[in-house]
Amino acid sequence: MGKKVAIIFGGQSSEHEVSCISACTVMRNMDSRYEQVLIGITKEGKWLLVDKMASVENGSWVNSKRTAVFSPDATKKEILVISSNGTYESIGIDVVFPVLHGLYGEDGTIQGLFELSGIPYVGCGVLASAVSMDKLYTKIIVERLGIEQAQYVEVRGYQMKKDMDAVIARIESQLSYPVFVKPSQAGSSQGVSKAQNRDALVTALELAVQHDTKILVEETIVGRELECGVLGTSEDVKASCIGEILAAEDAAFYDFDAKYNNADSKTVVKPELPEGKEEEIRKAAQRIFKAVDGFGLARVDFFLEKDTNRVVFNELNTLPGFTAISMYPMLWDAMGLPIPKLIDTLIELAGQRGNR
Repeated sequence: MGKKVAIIFGGQSSEHEVSCISACTVMRNMDSRYEQVLIGITKEGKWLLVDKMASVENGSWVNSKRTAVFSPDATKKEILVISSNGTYESIGIDVVFPVLHGLYGEDGTIQGLFELSGIPYVGCGVLASAVSMDKLYTKIIVERLGIEQAQYVEVRGYQMKKDMDAVIARIESQLSYPVFVKPSQAGSSQGVSKAQNRDALVTALELAVQHDTKILVEETIVGRELECGVLGTSEDVKASCIGEILAAEDAAFYDFDAKYNNADSKTVVKPELPEGKEEEIRKAAQRIFKAVDGFGLARVDFFLEKDTNRVVFNELNTLPGFTAISMYPMLWDAMGLPIPKLIDTLIELAGQRGNR
């Protein structure tokens, strides 16, 4: 049997279900020379050893009677499996493939555990994961690069509690309606709203603060939503072709429901773009990935402004979706790297982490 790859999925974030779907795609497309060790994290935070992919597909994996935790002892490089009767065994792990989106999976926390364990893992490290998950700090880094991005106002939860009127006044003094309200740390557009007026802004802020105490209120950029995948290391990063998001006409924007529940939402790979814009986006994606010290993979999202054709940075996702409708694997497939080979490449890159 080849390398033992621990595939971790689920998690405590609002993207738990999406993670499970992504994980099944990875399991289904991983080369048979790898031995898969499946570890699911419940919404409550319990770690379970899972027997087979079928139980992930039907949701019964949460009934597993065996817990599985990573040993922080770097000399062991193993997980400890504890059965319901109290007996335990250890399983050596060669590579970790985290298929976790959002908090506690994409924000550097679990990456720190992998670092302690000494086990190579797929994806960005602690720093890149943390700053990329936090939209505010991503914006600060991108601003240093001179890459255009939407104007924004930072709002804190305690400021809302102290004086909501003052918060609203500050936003209205700097931005015009409509505005987007986003939790600084949330994925798949969870907790994101578009506010057309003051009343809607208050409602949007109250929703966003349920997901994070740090909130971004951004100007609305009217234009095309474009995405670019990156693959490699901060020293040698490749950029994919461009993909375009076409939200359903009845969707206010490409939110969680439009992404995963609305059949009219579509993705287009290699859309027609004005001359020079594809290369501009690809280069910007590479620069941003390097600036955050990225490693392995990421998806970088942009707008192409309607009237000006200005390229505007939107977000950076260090563990993009791997579902059947996810843009990241579709982009690399269009580049001649189908999902099985993409997964293989990511595992190979993980093994290079110690050589950085």
